[in-house]
Amino acid sequence: MSEAPASAPRPSSGPPSGPRGAGGPRTGRGGPRFRRPHRKVCRFCADKVAYIDYKDGPRLRSFISERGKILPSRMTGTCAWHQRELTHAIKRARNIAILPFANE
Repeated sequence: MSEAPASAPRPSSGPPSGPRGAGGPRTGRGGPRFRRPHRKVCRFCADKVAYIDYKDGPRLRSFISERGKILPSRMTGTCAWHQRELTHAIKRARNIAILPFANE
């Protein structure tokens, strides 16, 4: 009887095991467990807003964190065009004291 030594590598006969190549019923790039969330829609594009008014404090306040920072577009879903316009409107509103620079 000849047995293989304990340190000899086993022949690979199937897909690699582990979190990325776990075969079975869920094949493919992660399967249904790792679904991408749906893309957020820009509120300004959906409402067809032509101009973001810097005097509209309540609307601008929803795009500011509790510390007074401007929220990034990946959190709010704002498109790049309206994110730039929103940033300018928030900065203008801060300069004329409609919005705070920082909350304490």
